[in-house]
Amino acid sequence: PSSGNISQWCVFPLPLDILEEIFLNLPPQHVVCVCRLVCRQWKDVADSESFWRERCRREGYRLRDPSRVPSNNWRLFYFLCKKRRNLIKNPRAEDEFQSWEILKNGGHKWTIEGSKVQHSNPAVQKNYVTSFDWCTKVQVIDLTKEGYSPSFMDKFQPPIRISDWYGARSDCGSIYIISVQLLDHKKNVLKNFRPQDVTIPQWNDEQWHQMEYVFKDYGPGVRYVRFTHGGKDTQFWAGWYGIRVTESCVEICPALDS
Repeated sequence: PSSGNISQWCVFPLPLDILEEIFLNLPPQHVVCVCRLVCRQWKDVADSESFWRERCRREGYRLRDPSRVPSNNWRLFYFLCKKRRNLIKNPRAEDEFQSWEILKNGGHKWTIEGSKVQHSNPAVQKNYVTSFDWCTKVQVIDLTKEGYSPSFMDKFQPPIRISDWYGARSDCGSIYIISVQLLDHKKNVLKNFRPQDVTIPQWNDEQWHQMEYVFKDYGPGVRYVRFTHGGKDTQFWAGWYGIRVTESCVEICPALDS
C-alpha cells in the first residue's frame, strides 16, 4: 500500500479477542502510545470502550454509582483511577512554604520543625507549627489543570476525600481549624466543610490526630477545591507552641475502594 493509507493495513492481523487479550497484558501507556499507532485494527481495539471497561474490571476499578456509566469515558475513568494521588502540593513541609499562601501569620509567625512525635506514615518527618496568635494558610486546587475535566466532574461527581493531621505539644494547649470548600469556575462556594474548632488541652498526650471528610453528591459545577487550615496556642506563649499540621491531602476518588 502507499504511504498515504498504510495505517489502514494491519501488519500482524489477529482475531480481535486475541489482540485484546494481548493488549490487556501490556502496560496501559504502551497500549495508548505505541500499539494504537501501528495500524487501524490495533487502534480500534486500543480505543474501544469494551477494552477499557474490561481493563477496569480486571484491575478492580469499580464504579461507585453503577447508574453513572462512563459512556465513551472508560479510558479516562481507568487512568484517573490509576493515577489517584494527593492534589495538595508540599503537604509535609519538605519544601518549606512552597505552594501555600499564608493568610494569617500572627504571633511569631508560622515555622517548620522536625516531627517530635512519630507519625503513622514514616515519610512524615516535618510539620508546620503555629504561634500564639492566629496562623492560617491555604491552597487552591484547579481540578481542570490536574486532569479532571468539567464534563467528568459534572457527570460522575466522584467523591472528593480530604484529610489533615494535627497535634499539639504536651505542655501547651492549642486550637486547630480547617475549612475545605468546593468552588465553581468563578470561585463561588458550592459546598463547604467547616467543622467546629478543635481545642486540645494543656498536658495532652501529644499524639497526632486525623481530620477526614468526603464530599459526595455535590452537584455539577465544581472546578476548584480550596483547602485552608491553621490555628494557635491557648497559653499565649512566645515562640511556637501552637497547633502542628502535616500530611494534608485532597484526593479525587473515581472508583469504589476495594
